[in-house]
Amino acid sequence: MTTTTAAPAPHTLTSKGQATRARILEQAAELIYTKGVHATNNEQIRRAAGVSGSQLNHYFPNKESLVLAVIAWQAERVLTFHRSARFGHFDSLDAFRDWADHYVAYERAYQEGCTLGSLASEIIKTDLDVHDQLAGEFDQWRDIFRDGLQRMRRLGRLDADADPARLANLLLAAFQGGMLLAQVAGNNTPLEDALGAAIDHVQALTTAQPDA
Repeated sequence: MTTTTAAPAPHTLTSKGQATRARILEQAAELIYTKGVHATNNEQIRRAAGVSGSQLNHYFPNKESLVLAVIAWQAERVLTFHRSARFGHFDSLDAFRDWADHYVAYERAYQEGCTLGSLASEIIKTDLDVHDQLAGEFDQWRDIFRDGLQRMRRLGRLDADADPARLANLLLAAFQGGMLLAQVAGNNTPLEDALGAAIDHVQALTTAQPDA
């Protein structure tokens, strides 16, 4: 992909075009996850997605545009899950424990790791101009936790002196580090320990005051 024409925005495509673009993205994300950014090429993506070279270039005129789209695609999956009604907007300790339990109970977590975290580890080794978008996606993830912790503080469930931003950083770092160590260990114990310790720290800052 050598041209610099901007890729068509998803909302300007026909339903067929959107489906084709989504198929390319899904296959590209899987290839990048398993092979890495540098080892993934146009031919592999074209064959996996069942598209022609001209189609691939139409939707993603260069590698940077494809990687940017893969970042957004992977991030949307992660953020949508974390914004689901299941966690009640992370405004209680139970919501954080439910979140941790979900990943710890997922037997393949140590095999798959964090899709967005794995993508990040690949991208920071490249000279592609995608770091700002990647950082922005992680900011959105962290903000989900921070906003929930802020609500907990407003409701009197968290000490007034607690810093939601720092706690959100702790939770996200525990998840990313725990996932990496789980992959190294070949089991979910490091992830369970990291998330458990981070949430125990949040619990130490909770208060028994009634909701406001």
